[in-house]
Amino acid sequence: MNQHELLYGYSSIAIAAALFAAIVIFNELGFRVGRYIQTRTDTEVKALTGAIQASILGLLALLLGFTFSMSMQRFDNRSMALIDEANAIGTVMLRVQLLPEQYQNQADRLLQDYTSLRVAIGQLDLTRLEERNAFNKKIASLQNELWLLAISATNDDPRPVTTGAFVKSLNDLIDSQGKRNALLQMQVPEVVLILLFIVFISSGGIMGYSSGLSGKRIVAPISLVSLLITLIVFIIIDLDRPKRGLIQVNQSLMTDLLQVER
Repeated sequence: MNQHELLYGYSSIAIAAALFAAIVIFNELGFRVGRYIQTRTDTEVKALTGAIQASILGLLALLLGFTFSMSMQRFDNRSMALIDEANAIGTVMLRVQLLPEQYQNQADRLLQDYTSLRVAIGQLDLTRLEERNAFNKKIASLQNELWLLAISATNDDPRPVTTGAFVKSLNDLIDSQGKRNALLQMQVPEVVLILLFIVFISSGGIMGYSSGLSGKRIVAPISLVSLLITLIVFIIIDLDRPKRGLIQVNQSLMTDLLQVER
């Protein structure tokens, strides 16, 4: 997680609730301003206000689609990265049998410990930096032990179809862990989310202003539209929050590896 980001430390539910409250407040302010200048505005200005309202709502729809696509793509990438890492660990576990017999028990033990650590850190909130750093140090240490074991096994059995296959799968395991860690740091840029929030709140204000100019409140339709947009924004934020939001990548593939009989 980027430590300079402001929004990540707040709950997605709290952000969505604050946005809904803001759009209600700005809608009411817009309505009162519209009512105040209603008699001072001619028909052409009212028509122009309607056109501006349509433009802002169109911009909001565009930003919602764009931002949802970004957050969904990142969620899918994290899901695929977990699948790739689980497959890489499973492959290494199978190829342990290709090592010289004296190395197999140690390799099994190291892989079991490694998998347990990867499962544990996979359930740890990204905001808990000290704990994650401690886990990452242990993971790096186990990777180094596995690599040293692979070197020793290669010295005893340099054949590519046995120890060489194990070394290749171990290299894939290390690469998949690095890729998954990198994807955890990739979220929708905060500036994009802030722009979305600004347009969202502005749309509430312009809808209220347009209602004020007409002199009629349309509470139910505006409230429904505001609620639906708020729910979409909530989904966007939650999808973009690995280890923190309500929508999480399924970890079952990793936990299943711990149940494999050795």
